[in-house]
Amino acid sequence: MSEIYHPPRKHSVEIAGHKTSISLEPLFWEMLNARAQEEGVPVNALIARIDAERIEADNPPGLASAIRVWLVAQFIEWNEADA
Repeated sequence: MSEIYHPPRKHSVEIAGHKTSISLEPLFWEMLNARAQEEGVPVNALIARIDAERIEADNPPGLASAIRVWLVAQFIEWNEADA
């Protein structure tokens, strides 16, 4: 695991045919990559799915915030399933 208190790092991604960049702390990039591997999908595909879900929200957050919240929600679900 990377140092947890590290400034965000910017990565370029492609969502729905257009390129954008997302800044996330390394810990969140690691979590995102791990989840994509578990699901057997590219990271861009997972980000696109999170993006589509966030757009449906009544008050959609920014994409980076949506990714962080989605990852934390997934982490909580994983822990509850193990309990």
